[in-house]
Amino acid sequence: MPHEPRYAPGTPVRVADRPVTGHCRTPYYLRGQRGVVLEYAGRFHDPSQLAQHRPGLPKLFLYRVRFPHLTPDGQPTRDEIEADIYEDWLESEAAA
Repeated sequence: MPHEPRYAPGTPVRVADRPVTGHCRTPYYLRGQRGVVLEYAGRFHDPSQLAQHRPGLPKLFLYRVRFPHLTPDGQPTRDEIEADIYEDWLESEAAA
């Protein structure tokens, strides 16, 4: 695991859209959505491991990401959503 965060503030990213088994802290409605990293929030124990009474190591990088808010029919609004997303769920926009 790298010792430095992969994404800097202002980096466009996409949340991975993949199936999940077990515990997951990434909101379903944000999967596949594009956003922009606002800030690096630090390294934290892996919550999917903690939910299974494991030590949660190695720690994961966590980012605050801003997303445009979309209505259920996919239309943009002036509202935005901010969410904390772990690095293992983020993809660079270039790869998206």
